[in-house]
Amino acid sequence: MKVILSIAIAVLALAGCATAPPPTATGPDGQTPQGSPTSPQQESGPRVRIADPLTHAAVEVVAARTVDLTVAPDDVWKRVRRGFSVPNIDTPLVQEWEEFYSRKPEYLQRIAARAGKYLFYIVEEIDRRGMPTELALLPFVESAYDPWAYSPAKASGLWQFIPSTGRGYNLKQDWWRDERRDPIASTNAALDYLEYLFDFHGDWHLALASYNWGEGSVKRAIEKNAGRDMPTDYLSLDMPNETRNYIPKLQAIKNIIAHPQDFNVQLPVVDNTPYFVTITRNRDIDVPLAAKLAEMPVEEFKALNPSFNRNVILGRHEPTLILPTDRVAIFETNLKSYDGALSSWGTHTVARGEKLPAIAKRYNLSVATLTEANGLTMRSAIETGQVLLIPTRATSVQVVKDAAAASRGRAVEAKQEVVSARDRGRELAAAKSREQAAAASRTRQQAAAVAKPQQQAAARGRPQAAAKPTRTHKVVQGDTLASIAQRYRTSVSELTAANNGIAKSVLRIGTAVRIPPG
Repeated sequence: MKVILSIAIAVLALAGCATAPPPTATGPDGQTPQGSPTSPQQESGPRVRIADPLTHAAVEVVAARTVDLTVAPDDVWKRVRRGFSVPNIDTPLVQEWEEFYSRKPEYLQRIAARAGKYLFYIVEEIDRRGMPTELALLPFVESAYDPWAYSPAKASGLWQFIPSTGRGYNLKQDWWRDERRDPIASTNAALDYLEYLFDFHGDWHLALASYNWGEGSVKRAIEKNAGRDMPTDYLSLDMPNETRNYIPKLQAIKNIIAHPQDFNVQLPVVDNTPYFVTITRNRDIDVPLAAKLAEMPVEEFKALNPSFNRNVILGRHEPTLILPTDRVAIFETNLKSYDGALSSWGTHTVARGEKLPAIAKRYNLSVATLTEANGLTMRSAIETGQVLLIPTRATSVQVVKDAAAASRGRAVEAKQEVVSARDRGRELAAAKSREQAAAASRTRQQAAAVAKPQQQAAARGRPQAAAKPTRTHKVVQGDTLASIAQRYRTSVSELTAANNGIAKSVLRIGTAVRIPPG
């Protein structure tokens, strides 16, 4: 028998215990009551709260929301909505983030468009594990769904793994590849980590906070509250501003994905079918040639295969290439008929005691060409077992220069072009209070100028402490307010207040930034 789940049934089942609070930013069914179950297998998301009895209009609305669970969604966004199960929160921060995103619908639409390449795979894996589909929205917060996103803390990829955590989850990171950027490997690692965090806390809000702040930090915050007989849920914990905003941002995005029309957002259609498939190679191949054989732009190929650090993919690693489903047959056909060299590069494994000049001479290269191709300098130390790229006769001078630029500039380019979601979170969370902080700072300075230091000390009932020397930081390339604040163990809001509300747009190389005392 065909099974149909109707919200009307849910209403009747809940009529005896439902309350009728005022509508929230997510609509009348937006907030889950406190104490709801948090297991990913338990449905604890939206509930319908209406007054009794049902009006004719309410019945029509309920009927319009009937969902047939026997029919697979034709769009991944529908599938995501169907799997929501993390309890909702409704706080002023959630509303602020809703307002922020609704003021910039094109920004969210760009992220959603980028997500289209990866979303089916991520949702498929989440469903296979029985996890809540809100997790598929986490890269919106972490990386803006950009696999090249790179933070000052050296977090990288869609899921923003730092190097040590990445290694702990078997994400390979070496000169040739960085699997933190691999859409498949990093997704599996992130979901493994999130499963562990949920098992650790038994609560998805605490698990998500731990993903951002670390499970040890969250555990200590819980123990601190427990020792004071205070609540230990996420909203009750004392935590950094970034973590305080982390789940409200995710909730805001969830609310928008649930009802995009209410926020003036037009989500791109993402078919509920695989966007890509994988093939394994055992021969070296140049990245531009692989893209050419697949008849796709190089940049699109790199967006699906961002883990490769070089312009050549080594067959010895038995790499997995990710190709759009409609490009695989084309790639295989073109590969069979291609009679040229698959790579314009050779490789050399450094033996014990070898030096760059001897290696260059062996391959009839100049040391300058060898070092440039490998992103090295004349003074760079090479290690036994290190694999060097060797340009062949087929390698053009421009290809060598391009490889050198990629070696030197990949991380720098990512820093400049992509502000990580965590940095963006710090900036945006501080934006509302920036003017207030600057005004408060000026007020304190004026008061200090009027009152004598001795009077201030006397009023406090203790001797006046010696003033701390003023510290400054000279801005260098790649600096952001967030990275400077992190370096000096302060916050972006305190940093901006100490510099009269300095804006990101005036953070130029050579600028002297005052560091607040601490």
